[in-house]
Amino acid sequence: MLIDSHCHLDRLDLGAHGGSLDAALDAARARGVSQFLCIGVSADNAAAVKSVAERYDDVHCSVGVHPLDLQPGDSPALEWLLGELEHPRVVAIGETGLDYHYEPDAAELQQQAFRLHLEAAKVTGKPVIVHTREARADTLALLREAALPQAGVLHCFTEDWDMARAALDLGFYISLSGIVTFRNASALREVALQVPADRLLVETDSPYLAPVPYRGKPNLPEYVREVAEFLADLRGVPFDTFAEQTSENYLRLFPLARRG
Repeated sequence: MLIDSHCHLDRLDLGAHGGSLDAALDAARARGVSQFLCIGVSADNAAAVKSVAERYDDVHCSVGVHPLDLQPGDSPALEWLLGELEHPRVVAIGETGLDYHYEPDAAELQQQAFRLHLEAAKVTGKPVIVHTREARADTLALLREAALPQAGVLHCFTEDWDMARAALDLGFYISLSGIVTFRNASALREVALQVPADRLLVETDSPYLAPVPYRGKPNLPEYVREVAEFLADLRGVPFDTFAEQTSENYLRLFPLARRG
């Protein structure tokens, strides 16, 4: 059993499956993928991710506003976010976080929105999905400030072991994507070797970041198999053992996904 812990099903390039999301999900299921988490990135796509999750018993979703989807001078309202989180198929908050790579001048706005999502996590008890890029110190500072009683996850992790260890110390999980298979990702592979087995997740982040041998092509949920196979081999454990462990980790982090 495998779980794609982070995918954007409303944004997939479905050309390889005749334009059919049903066919794309069936292709993943045929490769052992048993659940999918469809990620919210804006107020505009909240309805779309909830609709996808309502259509399929093995799909759940999150709701939130990605730091690069924030509108200048504006921030999502806590009341809106709390209302969206009441939906029974919404099992997590986000993705949220900080990204200074493209918009360093928007740091203050991003931090304001991140704090709002963390407050929603406190109120609801739902885990938070964190995106972080070139914002290591501020991301960790805000997570420490929030002192969440429940775990969350740093998704599509690309930072170093020091940040991973700091996040693990705060109770967070680490999720790895197809980036770990890239030729130039040796430092990330060193991190992948050190993350405790019970705190590791796998994801595609599809339609982005397809793993080798599909790098450069549209990513699909079925390719989480390549990520998991690569990591199992890297860590020297049987694939079935690795798949079962990461699935157990997912269901521990997102307990509402156990309901079906």
